[in-house]
This record gives sequence, C-alpha cells and structure tokens, in this order.
Amino acid sequence: MAPQEQELRPKTPFPDLVPFDMIPLNWSKRIMRPLRMLCSLFVVLSAISLSGESKNPTDYPLRIHIFARSETAFYHNRSLDESRGEGLANLFENSEPRGLDFSFDCSQKVKPSFGFETYPAKWKKPNEELVVLFPVFGKPNAYYTCNLKIRMKDSAYFVHNGRMESEPIAQFKAWMVKHDYDPEHGKDMPTKLEPQPVPSAAPQH
Repeated sequence: MAPQEQELRPKTPFPDLVPFDMIPLNWSKRIMRPLRMLCSLFVVLSAISLSGESKNPTDYPLRIHIFARSETAFYHNRSLDESRGEGLANLFENSEPRGLDFSFDCSQKVKPSFGFETYPAKWKKPNEELVVLFPVFGKPNAYYTCNLKIRMKDSAYFVHNGRMESEPIAQFKAWMVKHDYDPEHGKDMPTKLEPQPVPSAAPQH
C-alpha cells in the first residue's frame, strides 16, 4: 500500500513542501485567518496614508501670511480638480518674520490672507517646503492642506500705500514689537496702528 500511496501523490518541484490541497482543513483555516487580518491592517494603513496631513491646527506651530498669488484652476466635470500658481508671503517662526516666494500645485484654491490674518503652517522640508492649513469656507472647524514649495528671502515683505515692498527682517521685527503683533502666540491683530485703510491682503507700515 505504501508504494501505491506514494505514486498517487502529486509531484512538485519542491519535494519538501506539502501541496496546498493536502493541508488539513483546520490548518488552512489557521493560515487564512492571519492573512485576512494582515489584509485588513494594510487597508487601514493605506486609508490613513491617503488621508494626508493632520487637520489639527495644534500640529502646525508656524504662521504664514499670504500677500498675493497668481493662480490657474483646472476643472473636471465642472468640479475643481487642481489649482496651480505662485505667490509671496511672510513666514513667522520663533517670533521673527521672513519673506518667501512660493509655488503650489493643490487640489483646492490657495486663499490670500485677509487683513493681518495668518494661516497655520509646518515644515515638510525645512527651508524648501511648507504644509499650510487652510479653513474650508462655510464649514466651521473644517480644513484642507496645501504644500508650498518655497524660496526663502533675507528680508520681509510688507505693503506701503498699496505697493508690495521689502525691508530688513530686524526692521519688520521692530514693527511687530512696537505694535505687539506675534501671530505665532495668538497676537493676531497689531495694536496702536495709525488710522488708515488696510487692503484685504497686507500688513501696512
């Protein structure tokens, strides 16, 4: 009987391996259960990865003031699909301002700051790329993120009489101290300002 049983067994290129159809049923169940668990874990991790950056403002310690931007929007079936452009901004880090030029390619439009408004931001690649957290219009506590590729400047931007200008960082910092303006630490509106009209996107000196 033993030789006949040996002949009936399917031949495999790996004699030390047991063919799958000869694995006892209770063994196959033991194998498939952890495989299904691993597949479920992979799906969950993939969903977390696709969800992108955190939408919690406390995870964004920096602040960015966007003065202006040029933008081209691309639509698919009348829905916004992509927005590309470039612009100028000031980044506030360690209570100091620094100008930067940026470019972006995002799924939603980039909004310039209104008045002295700033947006939460954090480094993705120091001095190369920022992640900025924008509010969703009409939806309280809802946000979306956009990555800005940046070129840092050795000066800070400001608007004077409606015109974009730049000045030394120390000079802008002195203005911040004088007017108690520090958006990183909740001081979002400068004090002791001289009465003057303020354009929609610009700290004025």
